[in-house]
Amino acid sequence: MSKKVQITWTGPGMRMLGDVEGGPAIILDSSGEFGNYTGPSPMDLLLLGLAGCTAMDVISIMEKKRQPMTNLQVKVEADRAETYPKVYTKIHLEYVAYGSGISETALERAIELSESTYCSVNAMLSKTAEVTTSYRIVESANPYQPGKLPQDT
Repeated sequence: MSKKVQITWTGPGMRMLGDVEGGPAIILDSSGEFGNYTGPSPMDLLLLGLAGCTAMDVISIMEKKRQPMTNLQVKVEADRAETYPKVYTKIHLEYVAYGSGISETALERAIELSESTYCSVNAMLSKTAEVTTSYRIVESANPYQPGKLPQDT
């Protein structure tokens, strides 16, 4: 399968527009160090891609297992090498599953399947970084409110 994307430098600084064939555009920016941060950097996008990939897997698996999960947050913390090309060396993913009556065993298995079989982003990043995981189950309703980011719980 072939995929085409394109980056166009729009300025100021390192602001760029990323276009995905057949999909939406996204702003990338690494000017944050210079005080004009208007979008995620390419390295930020790698972590967002990892979180999104594994979240989609876990949600899909939990739905198939008929688990009463009302929301999922995947929080990522990563360390980068000190020298160029400054790759990620350690990445930790914390899964926070919301809902009443979620099976811990089902969640563990969903995370394991994502990590070992389904998440292609994890498969790529784990070649250069140590990827670890943890999880929590929060017995509560969906923390998401439209127009507002969920609070760090």
